[in-house]
Amino acid sequence: MQILPKTPTAKGPAEWFTGDVWFDVVIRGEAPSRVRVNTVRFAPCARTAWHRHTNGQTLHVTDGVGLIQSRGGEVTLIRPGDVIYTPPGEWHWHGGAPDNFMVHTAIWEGTGSDEPETEWGDHVTEAEYVVPA
Repeated sequence: MQILPKTPTAKGPAEWFTGDVWFDVVIRGEAPSRVRVNTVRFAPCARTAWHRHTNGQTLHVTDGVGLIQSRGGEVTLIRPGDVIYTPPGEWHWHGGAPDNFMVHTAIWEGTGSDEPETEWGDHVTEAEYVVPA
């Protein structure tokens, strides 16, 4: 058993996020493990770009109010306690609501190869970033 050192909080890169996003790597498993876990904090209106994960992703909302959408689906409000599973290859985005921070734990698996774990697409436009009625 070992206590792993904490990595510094990192600012989300502008090519992947709109607005202010910070993340903490909780675990990046070493082979044979492929588990990835990050705590991600979104400022109001901050959000990911459209993206998809080779092996899917699970989010657990821990604080605040956020928004999530799969390509072609409805924008949905997410709140603490919500668990969202996105299957492999499904394009989606997630982020903070316009007037709330949102924090989630992101859980996914690496590929175990040189294949990318996540494919990043276009930024979510203002027209796409709509709060459901």
